[in-house]
Amino acid sequence: MKRLYIIAAMAVATLAANAQEKLTLSTYNGTNIEKYDRKICDVTVNRYVFTGWNTIALPFDITTEELNELFGSDCKLEQLVSAENINGNIQLNFQDCKASGLKANVPYLLHYTGATGNKKITKEAAIYNERAALTVQTQLGETVTMAGVQAKTDGIGYYGILARDNAEAKFTKVDGSLSGFLATRCYVQMPVGIAGKVMTNHMAAGETTSINAIATANETVDVYNTNGVKVAKISASKVNDLQPGVYVVKGQKVLVK
Repeated sequence: MKRLYIIAAMAVATLAANAQEKLTLSTYNGTNIEKYDRKICDVTVNRYVFTGWNTIALPFDITTEELNELFGSDCKLEQLVSAENINGNIQLNFQDCKASGLKANVPYLLHYTGATGNKKITKEAAIYNERAALTVQTQLGETVTMAGVQAKTDGIGYYGILARDNAEAKFTKVDGSLSGFLATRCYVQMPVGIAGKVMTNHMAAGETTSINAIATANETVDVYNTNGVKVAKISASKVNDLQPGVYVVKGQKVLVK
């Protein structure tokens, strides 16, 4: 009988060790996930999404297949890859990255064509506590940062997408008259002193519309037209001063507007 008790105790201990921790993430105020860092959890997220463009950052990975199942096969996932100062206005260049899936804590733009409402995400996943902000520079050396929000914040001075602007992914500066950022959303921090417009540009996977994505501002580059004829050897910061058109720099197409 004593032996049976020992075996039963061992079985209970094994089941307890194998049981996954349950984690429900608040997408309003946020959830302290520090104690779950790098643990495998049965995670549940109820995330409200609008028809059109949304920002999203989650503390776990979601595969391309899971994205299609959750948000439809025509959903889009884009990541900030570069920024340009165009006559005092900042253009944010986002590139299709859906083929790589959604990575933990990385800030994204998500385009959803379904009806506005709540989406329930449930899966077994490794949780990661650290943030993965994206930082890029314009050709003038101005810094632009995009990051996810882990807890509700007023975010005054940062830029986000208002619900009314979801159709075009228009980023608006947050002030005292606007609500801030809820958990699992993202903000963009613009260069100090920028008073112009913030524009959003969407690029297909592999497409380059900014010289900043492939060369540093002070780098000298050879510029070719689409027929392979060399048209200039100039500083990368001067490429955007060329006549509007498509050029090839370092083997990649660059669009000058």
